[in-house]
Amino acid sequence: MKNKKFSIILFFILVITILTLLLSSCTKNQRVKKWGGSATIELPAGQKLIHCTWKDSNLWYLTRPMNKKDSVEIYTFQEKSNLGLREGTYTIKERK
Repeated sequence: MKNKKFSIILFFILVITILTLLLSSCTKNQRVKKWGGSATIELPAGQKLIHCTWKDSNLWYLTRPMNKKDSVEIYTFQEKSNLGLREGTYTIKERK
């Protein structure tokens, strides 16, 4: 009986360790893109977002200097998957 309990505890410790290693070895981009969740990018002050896209596991974004007339905006770059599972969201914030 004690052997069975020990085996179950050891199994759960092993599973938790493997999951922790897998998730900690991923970058934030990989976690958001492949596993869902959300992340935020704050652009450098005075930069206006033009466009963003994925290249493999990297998020690329195009900016330009803000004009005096530009206002600060917040953008949501969101995945829409077929099954609605593991959808990731990036929020991109501008600053003056």
